[in-house]
Amino acid sequence: MKEQPVPERLQISPFLVFYLVMSMQIGIGVLGYQRIIAMDAGYDAWISILFAGACIHVIVWMIYKIGDTVGGDIVTAHKYVVGNFLGKALCFIFIGYFILYSLTVVRTFIEVIQVWMFPELSTFWFSFGFMILCVYIIFGGFRTVVGTAFFGLVLPAYLLLTFGWAIKFSNFYNLLPIWDHSIKELLSASYHMSLTFIGFEIILFFYPFIKEPKKSQKWAHLAVLTTTLIYTILAIITFAYFSEDQLAKQIWASLTMWKIVEMPFVERFEYIGIANWNLIILPNVCISIWIASRLIKRVFNIRQKVGVFFVVAAVLSVIHFLDTREKINMLNNYVGKMGFAFTFLYIPLLFAAVMIAKKLKKGKKK
Repeated sequence: MKEQPVPERLQISPFLVFYLVMSMQIGIGVLGYQRIIAMDAGYDAWISILFAGACIHVIVWMIYKIGDTVGGDIVTAHKYVVGNFLGKALCFIFIGYFILYSLTVVRTFIEVIQVWMFPELSTFWFSFGFMILCVYIIFGGFRTVVGTAFFGLVLPAYLLLTFGWAIKFSNFYNLLPIWDHSIKELLSASYHMSLTFIGFEIILFFYPFIKEPKKSQKWAHLAVLTTTLIYTILAIITFAYFSEDQLAKQIWASLTMWKIVEMPFVERFEYIGIANWNLIILPNVCISIWIASRLIKRVFNIRQKVGVFFVVAAVLSVIHFLDTREKINMLNNYVGKMGFAFTFLYIPLLFAAVMIAKKLKKGKKK
């Protein structure tokens, strides 16, 4: 049985899916993904980015097929396949996933600030202030969250141009010879790149909030394509700028490249870049909290605002204990693996289950 449709006044135009998907895919991972993928495939890793991007297009197609078939979000899809009780029970996993996702983004960004700008910055009080802003945005409704995603992508977009400073100091012969690594190494790099790419799966959670969702599919694919090209171009510039030995020592390669940016009115551009990144990660956190609270509302039939307070309280109660680089890195790896399992394993399985259930239901009707 299909869910009650979301009122049109709460829905968004199809083209805004472009900003939602891109704002989730471009986050804290941009600052240091180059070193991680180069550990597997060296400077052939840019090929792995393109391959991971191509795989994501297939998953996006599956997501839209699931949404169109069941006429709703992931909760509706679960009910369609396994019934009401089990369908809601499965959502507990995703509530936990998005709580951890928001925790990871906020804590990793605070670590960047503490290492590069203010070593004595209080983890709890910064995250507390950040969460108040997120709650204020989410209480404005889903359309307000989408507006944050739009401005969080458009306003800091000029930062992409600043990486051009590295080109005049780059040696693109670093990338030669091309395809000097095995297929296994390239696939391993694609796996690690997919951890940076995660975020596009949010379509499965806000699908009912899109006006004429079929029309939004092209915008979702365009968002994935744009993100793939940005990651690929930035990786190529990074590989040309650093030698492999140098890159192996750079945790945040993108920030290091900002150190050479020279302008008459600013000496340390990385400070401006990090401050702007605050706006980039804001939609990451707002969207993930909105999704977790929305799932809580669907599962427990309570007001979404109660779910928002629960998610924020959970993040704030844990974040102070993540006080070392090892713990933060472990959290990043854990959430990345969860995201990979969800997007590249669970969604195809759910797609297959929905298609089988569709055939069975048609057979019963006949």
